[in-house]
Amino acid sequence: MEDMSEYADRHDYLSKLSDRAVLPDGFRVSTQTVSFFPAERAVSLPLEMNLSLIALDRPTESYAAVFTRNAFPGAPVKIGRRRLAAGKPVSGVLINNKISNVCAPGGEEDAEEILAVLGESLGVPGDSLFPASTGIIGWKLPKEAMKEAVPSLAAACGTGTVVSLAQAIMTTDLFPKVRSAAVGDGFITAVAKGAGMIEPNMATMLCFVMTDIAVSREELQNALAAAVEGSFNAISVDSDQSTSDTVLALSSGRKAAVPYEAFANALKGVCTALAEDIVRNGEGVQHVIKVRVAGAVDDADAKRAGKAVVNSPLVKTAVFGNDPNVGRLVSSLGDEYGNRGVPLDPQKVTVSLGQRVVFANGAFALDEESERYLSQYLKSRQINPTAARYPEHEKCVEIDITLGLGNGAATVTGADLTYDYVKENADYRS
Repeated sequence: MEDMSEYADRHDYLSKLSDRAVLPDGFRVSTQTVSFFPAERAVSLPLEMNLSLIALDRPTESYAAVFTRNAFPGAPVKIGRRRLAAGKPVSGVLINNKISNVCAPGGEEDAEEILAVLGESLGVPGDSLFPASTGIIGWKLPKEAMKEAVPSLAAACGTGTVVSLAQAIMTTDLFPKVRSAAVGDGFITAVAKGAGMIEPNMATMLCFVMTDIAVSREELQNALAAAVEGSFNAISVDSDQSTSDTVLALSSGRKAAVPYEAFANALKGVCTALAEDIVRNGEGVQHVIKVRVAGAVDDADAKRAGKAVVNSPLVKTAVFGNDPNVGRLVSSLGDEYGNRGVPLDPQKVTVSLGQRVVFANGAFALDEESERYLSQYLKSRQINPTAARYPEHEKCVEIDITLGLGNGAATVTGADLTYDYVKENADYRS
């Protein structure tokens, strides 16, 4: 069911965010800002980088991660994969924004050196810490400035909040993103950042899941992989996949275990809500588009069909303009199936926009009243986060598609394509 939550202003949004920003037992957080001059570009004033630390009171053997499938992964992803494969107890994660540490000379060595200094300050091995970075691709980390800062970051651990953590990891995000769920006696709480380079597998996003519920490492990995597939892997803003995508889950094990299904469902709910938050906060986004596909060959086919719709530039621009040009919905489906050589019988296809059937039995169902209704419907789903810096509401443009091919089903969430998206990415490093 669609979430119709509305927020009066940015203060109201942050207040409600704080209400759900529960820090599970066994975790501490802190944030700090570092000023630096980049080696790659002359600047008149120093740039600012946020450092964030999530630390466990004691090391845990229960952790899981899912990483980007981009063929040029960043140094933090490479290190994270090694940590995951080694299976040693983990003590926390160091996160920086501004620079993503991707394919920079000595990037892995720099990250490990910074983690060693942080580990010494925390009294834990440096290789028990995960790194995570997001920001400009290709630049080197300001290693010396970061090494100088991490001891005070460690000393302050426990002074931060989940909301301050969510704010510190942002890059081009306009508002912080936090979701949580109570399960048994414990909580699952997660923060995420992401606004562009969203698709096809996760996003230019970082997501950190904290839970105090006891769960085995194997179960946590299985639950996280399934949650990511149905959430972060089912969204798209611009069909560009990042080099740094990471979803990391940590369990302190402070609270009693719950049935696996209950834990997995709660984790999926948290990830699904965060994934939609990421789309809503996409660069320049003014409409969130939710496509529900049923009757596909299988679930994977349904996801492909949904992404064909949300990734169509013509669909995206029509939604941006509040123009119910529903011919573009049908055309994008025909394009997907026609080019794959999969027979699709128009007589069996039904398409609805805003619960209004616009195509059925091989023909469009449109008239003057429908055009007025659909245009107003699109306007009612519009947001302007660039001006407001908070999501005025959590409504979506809802598109329902039935294909008549089989039993496959999927929900895909995407966004419109606006002038602001082009400007944001044209000026990203300026």
